[in-house]
Amino acid sequence: MDAEIISIGDELTSGQRLDTNSQWLSQQLGELGIRVLYHTTVADCLEANVEVFRLASERADLVICTGGLGPTADDLTRQALADAMQLELVQDAAAMQHIKQLFRRRGRPMPESNNIQSMFPAGSQVVPNPHGSAPGIDLAVQTHNDNNCRIIALPGVPAEMKEMWEQTVRPAIQAMLPDNNQMICHYRLKCFGVGESDLEQMLPDLVRRGRQPSVGITVSKATITLRISAAGENEDACRAIMQPTIETIHECLGELVFGVDNDELQHVVARSLAARGQTLCSIEWGTGGILAGWLAELEPHTGVFLGGHLLTSWQSLSSLIGWTVDPQQVEHDQAEMTAMAAAAARSFTGSDYVLAIGPVVGEQDEQDNRQIDIVLAGPDLQLQQRVAYRGHPDILQARAAKQALDILRKQLNQDA
Repeated sequence: MDAEIISIGDELTSGQRLDTNSQWLSQQLGELGIRVLYHTTVADCLEANVEVFRLASERADLVICTGGLGPTADDLTRQALADAMQLELVQDAAAMQHIKQLFRRRGRPMPESNNIQSMFPAGSQVVPNPHGSAPGIDLAVQTHNDNNCRIIALPGVPAEMKEMWEQTVRPAIQAMLPDNNQMICHYRLKCFGVGESDLEQMLPDLVRRGRQPSVGITVSKATITLRISAAGENEDACRAIMQPTIETIHECLGELVFGVDNDELQHVVARSLAARGQTLCSIEWGTGGILAGWLAELEPHTGVFLGGHLLTSWQSLSSLIGWTVDPQQVEHDQAEMTAMAAAAARSFTGSDYVLAIGPVVGEQDEQDNRQIDIVLAGPDLQLQQRVAYRGHPDILQARAAKQALDILRKQLNQDA
């Protein structure tokens, strides 16, 4: 069974609000073994809504839409659905009574405009909305191209939509599915240390289209996610199908794989330090405090991060290391200054490890030649690397901070 999800509203097409409903519904449908082929977002325009419903009903077995079921003039879903399927709108007495009782319980008179919420395309079923005035619509249609499609319209309010899904929609969809229907599961491996194309070349034939289980690649701020997907009768069966592929990826990529699912490098490093009862502090210049921000978000849950120091000038570096710094000395020996900052921070904080990220080395207009120093200071340890600082400006600071965390991660793995 193939599905399409439609999200309706000017606030979505104008970019004023993020469409999280489609993401959530796709996850729920995947758990039922239903493949989502299309996400469609449409503004509050009747003609556009009619066309979207017509097209979706011709190419999908199941259509779930959210939004446009309110009482105002820009709530067009019921009318658009009726027009697209060439049906009349008829009033449902039970729905009307529910809406009246809802306003009565709230101690408010029901506005005349709410009458429209009791109107449904002829032949449709009401999807109850226990805590809202917008009932959903459940309509089975056969299109002119003989496609049998079930269309379910839900309100855009996430809390109401999710409650209606759990209580009514999910059971109704499950009843449609054959006994041998399979669920779809996903497993994500997080990687860092090479580019996307380089990583793909390290995976023999795994990212080929049509392969089962499938392997997809996405990249965000230099972190590469490998998404393995499989269909099976239950979660254990899906995992058994995916396991050989997961093992092959680990064999091919080794330490490039750092975590699973929602892991980021700071989570992995913090867990490893917490398991050892060790602590960390950070010194940053070229990354603007982004590393400290990530680590601070984990506290006070881990007890690992003792604090971060943001350096923005020679004076702030002088204050940190305890003596006056000659700007010309820093300019010519930034690596040494970064190492001194790391040693000083470890001394006065008492932390087991310090990650220090120095200023960017090289001219702003020489994008391909810029570099940045990273120093890891620890028990009987000082590692120093000068790494490339080039690429799209949006990822430079995040990638440098992740490179620092990755140095510590690998050191901790080596010491384990």
